[in-house]
Order: sequence, then C-alpha cells, then structure tokens
Amino acid sequence: MHLYCNRTLNLRSIQAVGYDMDYTLIHYDVHQWEERAYKYLKERFVQEGWPVDHLQFDPNLVRRGLVIDAHKGNILKTNRFGFVKRAVHGTKLLEYDGLREAYQRTIVDLNETRWIFLNTFFSLSEGCFYAQLVDLLDEGKIPEHLGYVDLYHRVRRTLDAVHAEGRLKAEIMAHPEHFVRLDPDVPLALLDQKHSGKKLLLITNSEWSYTQHMMSFAFDRFLPEGMGWRSLFDVVIVSARKPDFFTTTNSFFEVVNGEGLLRPFVGDLKEGAVYFGGSARAVERHLGLSGDELLYVGDHVFGDVQVTKSILRWRTALIVNELEEEIVAAEAFHASQLLLAELMKEKERLEAQYSALRLNLQRIQKGYGPQVGDPASTQASMQQLKLQLEEVDRKIAPLARQSTELGHPIWGPLMRAGNDKSHLAFQLERYADVYTSRVGHFLEATPFVYLRSPRGTLAHDQG
Repeated sequence: MHLYCNRTLNLRSIQAVGYDMDYTLIHYDVHQWEERAYKYLKERFVQEGWPVDHLQFDPNLVRRGLVIDAHKGNILKTNRFGFVKRAVHGTKLLEYDGLREAYQRTIVDLNETRWIFLNTFFSLSEGCFYAQLVDLLDEGKIPEHLGYVDLYHRVRRTLDAVHAEGRLKAEIMAHPEHFVRLDPDVPLALLDQKHSGKKLLLITNSEWSYTQHMMSFAFDRFLPEGMGWRSLFDVVIVSARKPDFFTTTNSFFEVVNGEGLLRPFVGDLKEGAVYFGGSARAVERHLGLSGDELLYVGDHVFGDVQVTKSILRWRTALIVNELEEEIVAAEAFHASQLLLAELMKEKERLEAQYSALRLNLQRIQKGYGPQVGDPASTQASMQQLKLQLEEVDRKIAPLARQSTELGHPIWGPLMRAGNDKSHLAFQLERYADVYTSRVGHFLEATPFVYLRSPRGTLAHDQG
C-alpha cells in the first residue's frame, strides 16, 4: 500500500475530509510551473535594472525541505535535530571545513526569523533565484546596498507581486495541458469517499476563477456523465488565506456567480455553495463536527497540516509528490544499501578491536590495569587493523556517496540527512497522521480502511 501511517487512523470514523487543491487534488509539472514563475520573477528584476537577464532556472539547485539561512546567504539541509548536514553559499557547495566553521555551534530552529523553510513546490523558483542573487551580491554586481536578509525579502515581495499580478495563472489557465498532470484516480477516490457518506470540502488559497477553471479541467472528464466537480463537494472555500483560515475567525463572503462576484454572508453555510475566506471554526459548526472527526489533506507542511493538527486537532494527511521517485531510487539501491550496511558492521568491528588494542597499549605504557602482550606486538596488531580499516573505507566511500545522492545530485533523499531523518521527515512525523505521494492512493485503502502505524524503534532495539 502507498499510504504510510505515522499514527493509527480509522478512516471509518472520519466524517468529513477537506482537501487543498494545488499539488494535492491537482498535480502540476513542477519544472514547467516553477520555470514560468522564475521567468516572471526575473522580468521584474530586469525592469528594475538588475543584471540578471543571463540567469536561468536550475531545477537541481534547490528542493523542497531545505532551509534558507537569510543571515549568511546559505541554503541548508538539516537533520531532525536541526544540525546542518549540507549547505551551499549562493550556488557553491560548502566543503566540510567551511560547513563546520559556519555551523558547528548552530542548531536550526524554524521559530527564528533567520531561517526560511522551503516547504512547498512554490518555493523552488524563490530559492533558486535567491541563491543566484547571492552570487551576484558577493561579486558586487547588485545595484543596491543590500545584505543577505534584505535580498531575501526583496525576492519574496517580488514573487508575491508576480502571483498577485495574475499573468502566471492566466498563462496556466490558457494552456493547462502544459502544466497539469491528469490523474483519473483522484476523482474516483473522492467519489468513493462521498458515496460512503463522508462530507467533502475543498479549502484552497487559490481564487475562484482559477479554482473553477483548473478543477473543471482536471476533474470533469473523469466524472460520471452530467456530473461536474462541484457536485463532489459539500462546501467549496476559495481564497481561504491558510494558515489563518485555521487559526482566526474571519468572515465569509459568498461567491454568487461564475465571474466571482462576492456578497457578505452571515448565518449557516449552505451545502453546495462557494465561499470566499472564512474560518475552520465556522466549517466545524456547519458540519456539527470537530477534532478527530475531520481529516485535512494538503501538501504544505505548515499551512495545511501543522496548524490544523496543533490548533484544531483535526486528523491530517500530507501529500509528498516526490515520494514515488524517492522510493524507486531507494529500491534500485537496495542491494548496494545491504552491502553498505555489512561494510559498516565490519568497520565497527575493526574499530572496536583497534580501540581495545589502543587502550591496552596505553595501559602498558602507563603501567596500570590489566595488560596483554607487549608494546611491539600490540603496535603491530594495530598497524594491521589500520590497513584493514583503510581497505574497508575504500569500499565504503563510493557506496556512501551514492546513498547521499539518491533522488537528487546535490541534496540527496528528501526524507534523510546523512544516516538520520531530515528536518522535513521530522515535521512530517510530528504533524501528519498519514502521508502519500498523491490523493489517488486512497483508492488502495478504500474509505473504510483502518490504518495502523508500525511499531516505533529505539536505538537499543535489536535489529
């Protein structure tokens, strides 16, 4: 099954399921979307006289789950404890010594404004362009006096303006076939859930015109004849302003026609209607449900699952589209991973023997405690072990390098940082009850599944 469970979830007990739209119900070609976002972002800076016309979008420069260090102009990969495992300054990889000098005393805490977590696909154009501008800033080519923090905020504000301008989404609506990856399993999974008696909600930050156009394109062709996508949902909420939607009590407006005309709305929500803004608390009152009776499914670690879990105690599902490729890469590397594990066991065995000999030599030389043999024979044995360790290290090195590059040539696996879990994996385990690569995988589970989490492991558990 392609549904992965962090905390046991009985889908039979879920009375309502809310969905995000972008990268949840609708999957985009990430490269196509972010390349266009990058293009419009760059155009803005060219218009302001910045020397960026030569820059090109590099899809391999950043990936989801990384952290921008706005104080230093670096992009980082951290483990679940906040320790930095890999970093680039601008577009240049920091080698071990530079990494250690910059971060040996630093723990990344996302509650500090210094750190910006790239937790959605929409962050890729932003991260790529920022890294390239850091290079230009270091070369003295930026036409304004800015630091790394100011530079990041300039990129962020400009990208927000690009999205608000509407040209990017207008281009996508004009040619959705270039950007959307159609998936007939998604509408079918929602039909199963609806006919099993669950209330379905669409809660998206996208505006009505875009939502209507994209949902019609992605869904209507796969639904029963005469049925449109709106018939799937009991309530549709656009321009929701998540995460504020889950934490505040903003008023609703009703969308009264296809052009998006709004009128103020008070009272109980109407089934089948479309609303602008509002709040999750009002949705709970409308449904007569709360807490673990509702499941929300989205792709944004903070805006979709963290606040939903922390504030409302809804059940949560995170969509991690990259997971499919990562699993394929891990399966292809499986035999090499087993060999690497065996070599690491051999290395640990040899290191233990070497350490025991070293301690024995210390006791002989200092004249205390139990001792075995003489200094010459002990040193000879240590030298032999040293040669064996060098041979094992020679075999380990290429395998270890390959394991850190699985799924991405610079940043490696999404869910791992070295031998530990990545910070994204930590966030996922903490806030997402279940996760999967796409909503269509709910078909495998059915609306009645009882998902059970695996037994958690501890360091002292026997492997």
